[in-house]
Amino acid sequence: MKSKLAVALAAAVAVAATATVGTRADEFTAKDQERWTKEYMSVVQKGRDLWTSPSLGTNNVACAQCHPNAANTHPETYPKFQKQLGRVIALREMINWCLQQPLEGKPLALDDPKMVALEAYVTHERRGVPLAAGKH
Repeated sequence: MKSKLAVALAAAVAVAATATVGTRADEFTAKDQERWTKEYMSVVQKGRDLWTSPSLGTNNVACAQCHPNAANTHPETYPKFQKQLGRVIALREMINWCLQQPLEGKPLALDDPKMVALEAYVTHERRGVPLAAGKH
């Protein structure tokens, strides 16, 4: 009985080991990359549309009025201590602060698709800048 169990376990291990050979979680096809890039860029565009629109606030001010093309947003420095809030925060918390303060709007849920789009746009605009979390 023990030998049958040992043989079955050995076979299961061998099948599991060979099933993953040739397929890695970080290997993608060109078609995958193209599809994902297209989806990402559509979210970036939604973020740009929100960024340049006064629709996020109540005082007819858009994010782009203070930060054209996401200038001076520095997403590569988050999380960091943010003086306005008095604690270490993530980029999305700073976006919400701006929505509530300068734009006089309501904060977005941290997982709201609009928040994701705003973060994607800001981060995309700063692509290529080295990550320097905590930097002011």
